[in-house]
Amino acid sequence: MTDLSNQIAWLARLVAHDTTSSRSNLNLIEDVEPVLKAHGAQTFRVWNEDRTKANLYAVIGPLVEGGVILSGHTDVVPVEGQAWSSDPWTLTERDGKLYGRGACDMKAFSAIALSLLPEMAKADLKRPIIFALSYDEEIGLLGAPHMIAEIRDRLPAPSAVIVGEPTMMKVIDGHKGIASFRTNVTGFTTHSSQTDRGVSAVEIAARLIAKLSDMRAARAQGADPASPFAPPYSSMTVNVVKGGTQLNIMAGHCEFNWDCRVIPGDSAQGVLDEFNEFARAIETEIRMKSPQCAIVTEQITDAPPLAPSERNEAADLAKAITGRNASEVVSYCAEAGQFQQAGFSTVICGPGSIDQAHQADEYVAVSQIAEGAAFIRKLITRLET
Repeated sequence: MTDLSNQIAWLARLVAHDTTSSRSNLNLIEDVEPVLKAHGAQTFRVWNEDRTKANLYAVIGPLVEGGVILSGHTDVVPVEGQAWSSDPWTLTERDGKLYGRGACDMKAFSAIALSLLPEMAKADLKRPIIFALSYDEEIGLLGAPHMIAEIRDRLPAPSAVIVGEPTMMKVIDGHKGIASFRTNVTGFTTHSSQTDRGVSAVEIAARLIAKLSDMRAARAQGADPASPFAPPYSSMTVNVVKGGTQLNIMAGHCEFNWDCRVIPGDSAQGVLDEFNEFARAIETEIRMKSPQCAIVTEQITDAPPLAPSERNEAADLAKAITGRNASEVVSYCAEAGQFQQAGFSTVICGPGSIDQAHQADEYVAVSQIAEGAAFIRKLITRLET
């Protein structure tokens, strides 16, 4: 195997930065940006509103059209409540696997690209390599759109975007979109013996949650068996519910969070409209007992799907480099759909398996680091012609 010490050292360096989404990512950005500049890159930060986090994009090579964007998010999910066998912020190698939070999702891809900066700088690049490092991907893909818009408006048009989410270096040209919602139910509090007077917000929430289950079941029944997605339909799930104060009090409030995973061609807005129509009918019913009763749903996030296309220059490039003849789709959501929505040809291809993401003892195999490094080196060679 080719010496991978530089790639592993960079992965250890990135993992050591605690970039949990609830924290700032500036520790990582301020570590990486000077290295990019030292290798001749032009760097640009795109800040969040209070300047506690930043996207970073950087251009290696000439400012001309036809470059390739290497996209990776800097944030990771929390480690609290997980039983780790080693320090999650210290990269640990055991049996050909590299353990650490973010090792798989998705600091490995960025580490590989950063480790090859010296080779990029020495290469006679005819078209640029563009790093695109985002914040807050894990909590709703919130940061990347601002950076994507700026890249689109400020840089010569790239020919392809490669999002390095873990795919075992398979070529992924489609993913589901995700929209998340918070529904608040306001009931009317009475003693629980006076059910004729009161309105339990928890009971109303249960009816609304059951409606979402029915909507999912209806879509499952009408699913296209030829769909490449698993499951082959748009799905809705409720996983967080909070409500009530005491057993003998009719609950005055209940809140639940739900998400919608939409296949390309479906609309999260259409799902919300159907849900709201049902909610309005219930709201009319409960307001007959008290005008203070209400059902309010707010949308928290909305990230578009990545739609497979017969003409996808990014997918063709990734297949040519990896030697794979076919592309696949995945059911999770990534920033790839946001790049495609902005007009970029986009594909997902990166080291590691999504099966290891978000878990205790998250890891990426050393063999995947080798495959990822070979991929980037072949990309450098292609951009020299």
